[in-house]
Amino acid sequence: MTISDRIFERLNQLSMTQKEFAEKTGILQSTISEWKKNKTNPSSDKIMAICQTLDVSPEWLLSGVDPAASRGKNQKYYVVDVATDTGVLISEFNQLEKSQRDRILGYVQAFVAIKNDK
Repeated sequence: MTISDRIFERLNQLSMTQKEFAEKTGILQSTISEWKKNKTNPSSDKIMAICQTLDVSPEWLLSGVDPAASRGKNQKYYVVDVATDTGVLISEFNQLEKSQRDRILGYVQAFVAIKNDK
């Protein structure tokens, strides 16, 4: 099964039209129709928007792997929009030196310990 096959299978499961899908992802409806008509796959820059809209993991969309029959939602990684607070935090954190990152992780662990003591 191709990526586009999985997309259209999931659209059917969600009872979502191609028009609704296009509006939610920001992908042109003509582009989506081309995937179906020519059995082609979306470009890599569209994968994350597709995954968010269809509520699937990139792993499932790209490979069809469905750990624990949960569409790959038990993965040990996060998909984060860089425009969110979390995305900004991660981007900035990754630019720090290791000693600075370690210090921030120490603060986080201290906050979690305080929270757990309450």
